[in-house]
Amino acid sequence: MSVIYLLITVSIFVAIGFFIAFIVAVKSGQYDDDYTPSVRILFDDETTFTPQENKSKTKE
Repeated sequence: MSVIYLLITVSIFVAIGFFIAFIVAVKSGQYDDDYTPSVRILFDDETTFTPQENKSKTKE
């Protein structure tokens, strides 16, 4: 039974360590994306395909 208490304690410390590492990464700007918004305008929007366009192309 004491092994379970030991494992729970160790897992809580490991979880706290990962949470602190995540907070430090977020505060240091690790997940900031400054590049994508500046080039998003360069990509074309997806065009929608309508049946009328298909009919006009086949008649030609």
